Amino acid sequence: MATEAGKLYVVATPIGNLADLSFRAVEVLKQVDMIAAEDTRHVKMLLQHYGISNKTIALHQHNEEKASAQLVEKLLQGESIALVSDAGTPLFSDPGMPLVKLAKDSGLDVIPIPGACALVAALSAAGLPVSRFYFEGFSPRTSSARKAFFSERAQLPMTWVFYESSHRILDSLQDMVVSLPPERTIVIAREMTKLHETIVKASVADALALVERDDNMRKGEFVVIVDAAPIDLSEPALTPEQEKILRILLQECSIKTAAALAAEITGVRKKLLYQTALAWQNTSQP
Repeated sequence: MATEAGKLYVVATPIGNLADLSFRAVEVLKQVDMIAAEDTRHVKMLLQHYGISNKTIALHQHNEEKASAQLVEKLLQGESIALVSDAGTPLFSDPGMPLVKLAKDSGLDVIPIPGACALVAALSAAGLPVSRFYFEGFSPRTSSARKAFFSERAQLPMTWVFYESSHRILDSLQDMVVSLPPERTIVIAREMTKLHETIVKASVADALALVERDDNMRKGEFVVIVDAAPIDLSEPALTPEQEKILRILLQECSIKTAAALAAEITGVRKKLLYQTALAWQNTSQP
């Protein structure tokens, strides 16, 4: 008789406050045969808090390709596995995608156990539109790359979000203030759910001034949320034919190249074509 395959549970863990682990997550973590964790030492503190002693195995960015194949073999043999990250919902700027993809490709059940996510928590309290938003993950590491990153998104017609680290938040805001209109509204959400949680809504310029003068605003983990660009009523929309040309080019080219070629073909400003293509791409993001 064939062995029934195990299930992979994608389990969200607290991002700061241990009480944010759901009852369902606790039950799953107790019942699975194994817990795949980004950092086994870190997750054991959480498991001990809830009296969970299940076996843990490391699954991080340096070993996940090899480890994922081994874990899928265990799933196929009937073992159940929970995937957790150090904090929040796995895969959101955390390891785990190779395991989930391989499990799905192998016909295995992948079951989400929802819970804390710094991105969603920050958006819910930001006071900015969230019906459409673009999540970028972490911003680039170098100043030149960050400036290009911010400039390319300056005219996005939707809220956009990125994560930032404590040692780069000041540099990041300094690059933002020269790449975005200084009056553009942003929200800095710091240390979500933790003792020193801080959520500040201000212009880019005022946010930079605050972080420059307050040492505490350079400590912790950050979610930065940027308001959508104001709608320019003087900017004409693309015609259906122009949209069709741009979509066809995007199937074969990068956004930058497609926008440049479409501009040559249609006579439409490259900036409008680029921003339209970027908006199309971003509406498929979480």
